[in-house]
Amino acid sequence: MNLLTATLLLAPAVVALIVMRIIPMVFALVQSFEHQSFVSGAISFAGVDNYGYLLTSPGFYSVVVTTLVFNVVVNPLVVVLSTALALLLSQRVRFVGLWRAMIFVPAAVPGAVAALIWSTALQPDGLVNAALKAIGLPPQPFLTSSRQALVAIGIMVVWGALGYWMLFLIAGLKDIPESLTEAAIMDGAGWWRRLFSITLPLLRRPMAFVLIACTVGNFLVFAPIQILTQGGPAGSTNMIMYNIYYNAYQIGDLGTAQAQVVLLLLLLS
Repeated sequence: MNLLTATLLLAPAVVALIVMRIIPMVFALVQSFEHQSFVSGAISFAGVDNYGYLLTSPGFYSVVVTTLVFNVVVNPLVVVLSTALALLLSQRVRFVGLWRAMIFVPAAVPGAVAALIWSTALQPDGLVNAALKAIGLPPQPFLTSSRQALVAIGIMVVWGALGYWMLFLIAGLKDIPESLTEAAIMDGAGWWRRLFSITLPLLRRPMAFVLIACTVGNFLVFAPIQILTQGGPAGSTNMIMYNIYYNAYQIGDLGTAQAQVVLLLLLLS
């Protein structure tokens, strides 16, 4: 009876996993070895030609480098800033619940809505340039500049992620035994010494989880790029998920797009 009950309870999750994860992965793998004619629409077996094309394509390497640079910069920044906020808002600060809620609000905003908000704010006559003008700085092109567009996307992603990961780290801080902190205080350890000798070492696992989850999430960034820049200007924001979308739905090269999906899964595994 216990085995039957466990099977019945697990069945919906297993079916969902098979239907939503395993079957699409199998289809992606199969289609990555196929080629569809742009003229007739006929599908033929292409072998490893799609993979060969990607691995010898300067454009694909540019997409991979852009994605890696974005993650190398943004992910540690999210970990550091969310840790700092967690440390600050785990103290006895007045209205701490209100501050936590305000910082978490961007995480509750859908990605498409957040992108539209930032699109308005970063317009040449938008709120950000108005603020820069008010303090005597020249207006910036932001999303229309190949040097600034990826930075603007990164700022938007960090803005949306901080509150969410801050809550995980606050939970990690609450798991640290108070007895260790009290003993350190009795031994005369200052705040900085307690931070580097007790808090951060015991917060290592939650921080590692945040870093890994951020990495996976930011490799899959799509909505802000599709809405704000479409991979431009000059390909400066063309990261791998948008490039997969472009190949599959803009030019109809599904085989190459699925080969990119397989390579992305291998990269993240």
